[in-house]
Amino acid sequence: MSGYAGDRTTGFASPAADSAEGPIDLSAVLDLYRPNRYPVRVVGDALSARGILHGDVLIVDTAASPRTGSVVIARWQDQTIVCEITRNRDGWFLRSGRSGDGHVLRPVDGDQDAGIWAVVCALVRTEV
Repeated sequence: MSGYAGDRTTGFASPAADSAEGPIDLSAVLDLYRPNRYPVRVVGDALSARGILHGDVLIVDTAASPRTGSVVIARWQDQTIVCEITRNRDGWFLRSGRSGDGHVLRPVDGDQDAGIWAVVCALVRTEV
């Protein structure tokens, strides 16, 4: 018995067959071959207002420099958190996404066990 080659069909041929793309390599699309890129799964819904939901997979870059408005993975008082980072005249601050906490600003200060581990550069949603 022979396998299906794709070139022998019956009926109407798809007009899109000429523009069909081959398999998509997510590792290449997300640039996961770089040694500083990691997938991280989100636990919680603190940034749902930014479209980041519980169970999503964030692609983070530990070598990227944060900018105001970036979503980052940070350490804050022995916790690992996903939050937005912002800068004002007083320095860098972590802003939570929860509406109930008034978007609390937490200073990024090495003396207070706070720091940025990685910047989020992509999001993968496994369920829709």
